[in-house]
Amino acid sequence: MATGKGINGQEKAQQNLAAFQEWVATQSNDDFRQIVFRGQLSRVEIAKSVGCGKSALNQNPELRRALANLEDNLRAKNVLPPLTDTAIKNTDKPKQYDNTSNRKKLDSNRLALVEAENIELKAKLNEMQRKLERFGELSETLSEMGFMPR
Repeated sequence: MATGKGINGQEKAQQNLAAFQEWVATQSNDDFRQIVFRGQLSRVEIAKSVGCGKSALNQNPELRRALANLEDNLRAKNVLPPLTDTAIKNTDKPKQYDNTSNRKKLDSNRLALVEAENIELKAKLNEMQRKLERFGELSETLSEMGFMPR
């Protein structure tokens, strides 16, 4: 016996697909050009327009195929730029998870802060060295004049 959740999930998937197809039918090539992002249609904009979650565009196989077909058709009409050779080779491959990306970002931010602090400290050091040089000359002059014991 099927559970209510499975049916509701399947029904929702079909509703999302129908909403997507209706949305596509109402769009012109210029409408599609306005939502191009990084060589493909913006998933965020599509999800807003269709009224589904962005995850539905990736998790619903029928919706994912319909979107891929739409983008292929738009590429054939020169509405979207053609795919690069690398993109064609990696179309069906999942992205490799990089567990160090967050650490790299934190390290990069920290490095920028440290470099800025280093520049600031070098400027202060140069200023202090100029003052020390000036006061060293003043001290030597006062000593020669007999105002300070040697």
